Amino acid sequence: MLPSSRKAHAFLTRRFREASCTDEASCTNATPGERGSAVVEFTFLALLLMVPLVYFIITVGQIQGGAFAVVGAADQAAKVYVAQPDAESGRAAAEQAVMLALADYGHPADNARMETSCQPSDCLAPGSAVTVTVHLTVPLPFVPFSDSFQLNASRLDASATQVVGRFR
Repeated sequence: MLPSSRKAHAFLTRRFREASCTDEASCTNATPGERGSAVVEFTFLALLLMVPLVYFIITVGQIQGGAFAVVGAADQAAKVYVAQPDAESGRAAAEQAVMLALADYGHPADNARMETSCQPSDCLAPGSAVTVTVHLTVPLPFVPFSDSFQLNASRLDASATQVVGRFR
């Protein structure tokens, strides 16, 4: 370097240090080996805190989607059940409605089961109430062997009741 460029470099370096120091203690105690460690610490802590937070948000989203799915499935199954001419076809149509509603929300039919009950016992008599209950198990996301470990995020239930109309 030329002598004039060394002076300019030293001057610029000194001005940069003066401008970057917020107080006298931070300028005198800083050692050259500590520069840039805040970026590494921030990256490490951000990963350490953000990965569980993102996983928690995804899990809550899966549970919320499952809640919407079981409510919709129970409602549609009860409506379809009372519209059928006999109890066997009503149950088959209700099971198909449950599977379709759960598939719309991305939940497999293997994780769900459906129960029906009637008041009075004749399900399709005019004025009787048909109640359909859907149970859904929501597994933890991104767990490859959740069936064998029985790791579930939540178990959700929803019921819907429809009254069989007098006039069909």
